Amino acid sequence: MTLEIWITFVSVVFIFAIIPGPTVILVLGQSISHGKKSVIPLVSGVLMGDLVAMTLSLIGLGAVLATSATLFMILKWFGVGYLVYLGIKVWREMPERDLQSLSVSGMSPTNLFKSSFLVTALNPKDIVFFVAFLPQFVNPELAAVPQLLILMVTFLGVVSISITSFALFAGAVRHKIQSLPARRRLNRLGGMAMFGAAAFASTMQRS
Repeated sequence: MTLEIWITFVSVVFIFAIIPGPTVILVLGQSISHGKKSVIPLVSGVLMGDLVAMTLSLIGLGAVLATSATLFMILKWFGVGYLVYLGIKVWREMPERDLQSLSVSGMSPTNLFKSSFLVTALNPKDIVFFVAFLPQFVNPELAAVPQLLILMVTFLGVVSISITSFALFAGAVRHKIQSLPARRRLNRLGGMAMFGAAAFASTMQRS
């Protein structure tokens, strides 16, 4: 793999990572609702989810999803339903009265990790994307595994930077808001973000 190909890959992944999709909207919504301390579990969940999605793609599930409308729809609507559930949960959550305790009080770090992991890993569009995308940057004349490992690590690195930036920005906004009514409105904004992510996910097609 040449340096030029790698730079091209980084550029394409960066554009992919900053385009708002279900995962980005989920992270923004959860960060607005739970503050900057939610960043680590959310970003960790996204990275683990992307790793799982890439692995599933490489072992052939991406090709199956690309041809099986039923399986694609099952995964898609499972993700939509989960996002709606998260939106309702965040919408109804009461903010902390003590500003110093603003953190992940409504959801534990484990639950925040799980939410971003499931939405990312079970996004059928991403799985299909990986199976079509990664091979385009692999030189068939060289060993495939080392090249795929480089591409996967690079992808996760770029995504971690972009998702962390989104989460930190959203978390910082929450921590600048001190009144309970305003924080309640932020929770509802976070819930609306989840509903928006669900609506976005519901429009996904196989191609």
